[in-house]
Amino acid sequence: MENAEMFWNASQDELKQGYIEDENQYICLLCGTAVQKGIVYPDDGVLYEAKRYMRIHIETAHSSVFEYLIDLDKKLTGLTDHQNRLLRLFYQGKNDAEVQEETGIGSASTIRNHRFVLKEKERQAKLFLAMMELLKDKDQHAPAFVPLHHKARMVDDRYNVTKDEETAILKKYFRNDSMDALKTFPPKEKQRLIILQQLTNHFDNDRKYEEKEINTILAAVYDDHVLLRRYLIEYGFLDRKPDGSQYWLKK
Repeated sequence: MENAEMFWNASQDELKQGYIEDENQYICLLCGTAVQKGIVYPDDGVLYEAKRYMRIHIETAHSSVFEYLIDLDKKLTGLTDHQNRLLRLFYQGKNDAEVQEETGIGSASTIRNHRFVLKEKERQAKLFLAMMELLKDKDQHAPAFVPLHHKARMVDDRYNVTKDEETAILKKYFRNDSMDALKTFPPKEKQRLIILQQLTNHFDNDRKYEEKEINTILAAVYDDHVLLRRYLIEYGFLDRKPDGSQYWLKK
């Protein structure tokens, strides 16, 4: 999951803008879409240079970076449901009285107190990030962990997997180095996570698939394609229409 690694390794400024830049392109951190530099892109009859077109992509595909991030699992954001709702209302530009009226919580002063708590959380986060950055220079024994898929569900200890463990799991459960044939579907959740993450490489990021196509792709990897399809959805790697007529990689 290359995009997951880019997402978690991005700087604060890169996360805020929703994309990273390299020598040749701009890459959306939210879905992996790449826009090549030096190319003019059309949108609704208007031509845009690459950086501006990337911003339009984020607005069109994800509404905004804030809305994408606030929709992530609470285990990733660290927000309670209540804090999540308050932040959404604040982002909409509502004042304390309007937020109080909409939520039915206490009074306007109560909302102001919630703002103070959120500001305190922000200060703590800044200090924690600074300490973790300083720690990187000193901690010679920190293992490299597999990057967390940012649309992950059920975020818990099953995601505590190092890169070395990932390599061993893939070698154990796939028949060859091409990772195109699964020996068996593992019993442990950590192992399943790694296998499912690897299976996402069989799908194009921007394509929608009919159920028959999904089944054909997965059946080529493992006999029980229905099992694989179910777990890909359960773990948040695949999404689908309610009637099951279309599937796509979850962004």
